[in-house]
Amino acid sequence: MAITPFQALACPLDNKALRRQGASWRCADGHCFDIASQGYTNLLPVQKKRSLDPGDSKEMVAARRRYLSAGHYAPIADAVSRAVLADHTAGQTLSGLDAGCGEGYYLRQLASAALREDRSLSLLGLDISKWAVQAAAKQDKQTAWVVGSNAALPVLPATVDCLLCMFGFPVYAEFARVLKPGGVLLQVDAGPDHLRELREVIYPTLKPARSEEAAAPAGFTRLSREIVSCRVDIAGAEQIADLLSMTPHLYRATAEGRARAAALTEISLTVDVLVSRFARMG
Repeated sequence: MAITPFQALACPLDNKALRRQGASWRCADGHCFDIASQGYTNLLPVQKKRSLDPGDSKEMVAARRRYLSAGHYAPIADAVSRAVLADHTAGQTLSGLDAGCGEGYYLRQLASAALREDRSLSLLGLDISKWAVQAAAKQDKQTAWVVGSNAALPVLPATVDCLLCMFGFPVYAEFARVLKPGGVLLQVDAGPDHLRELREVIYPTLKPARSEEAAAPAGFTRLSREIVSCRVDIAGAEQIADLLSMTPHLYRATAEGRARAAALTEISLTVDVLVSRFARMG
């Protein structure tokens, strides 16, 4: 079995199918998108950008790579891989999209798990940050990597079996459009106790946790909900800074809160996430 690049890409200018021609992707109308030397393709036209350099910066991507490579979120990756492969029919190739892939950690872990279980996957990683996609492409040549936006996925309709949204920005109408009927959306969100100890350092008070379970998004039915919880020990100011830089708390915290975090040399943290599986209706 093998991991192969996802092929059902769509032109971001006219939504027509893209075909690989040498080192480029072209649609029937002649729009051409070159494959960069690192192995990724930019499918985010300048007119659809909200800033000159959207998404995570080069420094944030490097911090995320260092933190995830240390294995602190391996239990999350394992739970995601199990959930994806549970929907995999032996002998078939499952197409997967990570919408907001960052530097590719979760897709790399999924690919490794699939190969261990002798499964075939066709994978696409997409992120709005060119620095994230560039880093992902440098580490993995078996997956297709593209710069793009969840608001307008450059993917043909009904071509994806499983879509991952990891701590990201879900656009459910787009997710439903690209998923096959019965396809699975696997969404990972922070739970009420996620990184509580760090939040207690950087914020004067914590907001009350939401107790109710959110309804399934429009166009989907809920399949399952799993809580992944564990403890991680972070040693060194550099690793703590890496963690903070890959969370929204970097921007939400005050200067005083960030200074308190920067003074830490070690911290024991709760990892608490919700892994929700939804099926595309219709």
